[in-house]
Amino acid sequence: MQGLAVHGDNNEEDADEEALARGLHALASRPVRVYGEAGAPGEGTLRLDTLAEEIPVALVFNGVSHAVMMATPEQLDDFALGFALSEGIVDHAHDGRSTALRLADQSAAHLPAGVPGVEVHMEISARSFERLKQRRRSMAGRTGCGVCGVESFAALDLEPARLPARDWVERVDLHTVLTAFAGLKAQQPHNAHSGSLHAAGWATLDGQLARVCEDVGRHNALDKLIGWMARSGRLAEPGFVVLSSRGSHELVRKCARVGLAALATISAPTATGVQVAELAGLRLWGLCRAPRAVLYAPGAQASHASPGG
Repeated sequence: MQGLAVHGDNNEEDADEEALARGLHALASRPVRVYGEAGAPGEGTLRLDTLAEEIPVALVFNGVSHAVMMATPEQLDDFALGFALSEGIVDHAHDGRSTALRLADQSAAHLPAGVPGVEVHMEISARSFERLKQRRRSMAGRTGCGVCGVESFAALDLEPARLPARDWVERVDLHTVLTAFAGLKAQQPHNAHSGSLHAAGWATLDGQLARVCEDVGRHNALDKLIGWMARSGRLAEPGFVVLSSRGSHELVRKCARVGLAALATISAPTATGVQVAELAGLRLWGLCRAPRAVLYAPGAQASHASPGG
């Protein structure tokens, strides 16, 4: 996977680079007026507030725009690779050969003034691109929404391939998941300032967080994490995903599709999320709020031979 390249459009490199730099900040400051604080005047108090940026990000594969997601504009190369893997566009990290970031043409994209758009161009293998063309779907992403606009019930892919049994999966227990969640807040610097970002983290079997990705969308945060794991060669390692969200079916499906065998979420899962986890053999924890958590699906566990047998 090559490094991220940044290109301007329309031969206006200086203007585009300045706009791109502004648009790729994860946080923005805005003046607000706060009311109701003790000792504050009736007309409120004027101050600067920090907000999470949320901009349209087009994912373009081999020159063909496939999806537009509203996302926090950072780690976009990981985002593109993670999305491609978790949505079955590519099978392996090496199927995504390079990534380039470009500022969208604001007029052509019909974007309002002050709202930048970014195109993430990924070159994928010929085999992957041919498969994508054959089953291409029209999708749009919004905050709080997963993959929308599929053309058929089958395209929802609610029964992913079953994960192989892991002999370590039972070690993802109550203590371990609560240890991971106890450390999550400290690794969410953007959310600490804005209060509006989701997080996806990768925890080892001792509950220590190796990586945390933030985004306005819980699906986007997970895809960024998956992209980082794929590029780091960690998708096959023992461990589990933690999410600052509910356990919806598409998050479970994304994990299962890339071989991640355990997931823990701070809120409850949906009934379909649990069903997909059971079908996939994925271990699913929910409502992970100390001192308790709920195990909704145990995951596929390796059988142990009895002594002497």
